[in-house]
Amino acid sequence: MDRKLNLNRAETFSFINPWIRYFLFFFSFLFWVFSLLIVAIGVYAKVQKATDTVRDTFLVDPAVILIVVGVVMFFITFCGCIGALRENIHLLKTFSFSLTLVFLTQLAIAVLGFFYSDQTPDALGKFVNKAIVHYRDDLDLQNLMDYIQREFKCCGWNNYTDWSWNLYFNCTQGNPSSERCAVPYSCCTPVPGEVVINTMCGFGVQTQNYLEATKSIYPVGCADRAVLWIESHLLLVGALALGLSLPQIAGIVLSQILISQIQDEISSVL
Repeated sequence: MDRKLNLNRAETFSFINPWIRYFLFFFSFLFWVFSLLIVAIGVYAKVQKATDTVRDTFLVDPAVILIVVGVVMFFITFCGCIGALRENIHLLKTFSFSLTLVFLTQLAIAVLGFFYSDQTPDALGKFVNKAIVHYRDDLDLQNLMDYIQREFKCCGWNNYTDWSWNLYFNCTQGNPSSERCAVPYSCCTPVPGEVVINTMCGFGVQTQNYLEATKSIYPVGCADRAVLWIESHLLLVGALALGLSLPQIAGIVLSQILISQIQDEISSVL
């Protein structure tokens, strides 16, 4: 009787923990769905940009970046989903190796960013200068620059006169543009109780001195605002970095545990 009971236990025993297996599956499935969403957003942005007449001044199209990131995530999470569901060692190893590679890449970028942090303001300055110059040429740059100026309550990089770098806002006498010496509406300070929004509030502002400009726009440059924001949000940046790395580490550890359990299961059968 005892021998028969032991044989039944041996037949039903498995080295594979179902909790680990199904948790890894749902974990991968969640990010698999998220990757499809990223691809959909990238494709939509690419289609929308194809209908625009403005040219793309980014070195790499942001829509293409979204599509590539989404496709890579789709491949990695697909390996995790099917590997956990079908107990496939090869797919699980591919999943673990890919996550490890992504994690090490992010770690290398973070270390380089820490050691070259003193060059960050210069890099941001060059990017904002490019965004100002091509403000009317690239819809992505225009929307990004408007967002930065509204959120940080600033105008230009050093100050509001930086908008003279733009062909349309250039404040030289020979500029035939109707927006000569103006700044974008995103530089304007909101007027409480204003029913009809004055989108031309930034016209002629570059001809005004600092005190006069403060009456209608944010005259402070975005450089100072960006430094203050980074200094006051270091904890948030660290938390975001940790939040991105923890799921990757969890996926690597769980997949390695499941691989080991599957190998033990195979060894017990052979």
